Amino acid sequence: GSCGHRCCPGRNNACWVPGARRARCYCDSYCERTGDCCEDYRAACRRAAVGCAVGPWGPWSGCSSPCGVGSEARSRQVAVPPRHGGEPCPDLKQRRGCLGEHPTCGTAE
Repeated sequence: GSCGHRCCPGRNNACWVPGARRARCYCDSYCERTGDCCEDYRAACRRAAVGCAVGPWGPWSGCSSPCGVGSEARSRQVAVPPRHGGEPCPDLKQRRGCLGEHPTCGTAE
């Protein structure tokens, strides 16, 4: 089968053409993981692929709890979105635990 101009990003079960012995071969970027790409997939589809590019991580937020266990988060932006089956974007948000230690913690009212 020939992908020709039938290249699809991501997983797309409708993106196939008849292959050898009437079996389906796929022209979506997920076919590289499943191993059922058409013979010309790389030449026809990957050539124009653009992988995701992200910017730097922003600063961590403050702890969500002023006293005790909480969490902080940070994020980053997509600089170049993936196109034509290119590599997908990595995580854009991160979260980690923190311990709030505000000066008023532990004081009784």
